[in-house]
Amino acid sequence: MRQAILGGGCFWCIEAVMQRLKGVHSVVSGYAGGDSTNPTYREVCSGESGHAEVVKVTFDDNLVTYKDLLEVFFTTHDPTQVDGQGADIGTQYRSIIMYSDEEQRKVAEAVINDVGKLYEKRLATELVPVEHFYPAEDYHQDYYEHNGMQPYCMAVIEPKLQKLRQKHSDKLK
Repeated sequence: MRQAILGGGCFWCIEAVMQRLKGVHSVVSGYAGGDSTNPTYREVCSGESGHAEVVKVTFDDNLVTYKDLLEVFFTTHDPTQVDGQGADIGTQYRSIIMYSDEEQRKVAEAVINDVGKLYEKRLATELVPVEHFYPAEDYHQDYYEHNGMQPYCMAVIEPKLQKLRQKHSDKLK
């Protein structure tokens, strides 16, 4: 099993997308990229912790590759929006890939280069090494699965899942 840490707006959105992919064993919503230790949701939402809302994806690279995960990631959020996704604005919602080794860095750079050619605007996605990952509070885990009928889920997450089904049906469980 390998791991990937990705952030592209609200972690509930990325979590719901990644959970539907073949080869994904688990997805944990959390925080990374900031200076504070064991941050809370309130601290991260303040925008002062430096952390981004991210997910840690544990996957079987025999069934889904890191490159596959990144391609899905880039097609299910707007990587050109600086510090936000849609109405979710702030540094905690930035687009970010956190690599754990040199191989992941190289794959991410190649995918960023390829994806960047598809957009008129420059990609805002950060590529940084992961230092620490802090799991979010329990009520954030499996959020869409438990709250799929909530207005936010219907308005924001469901369109991302529709895009996933349209563009990556071959990668779905």
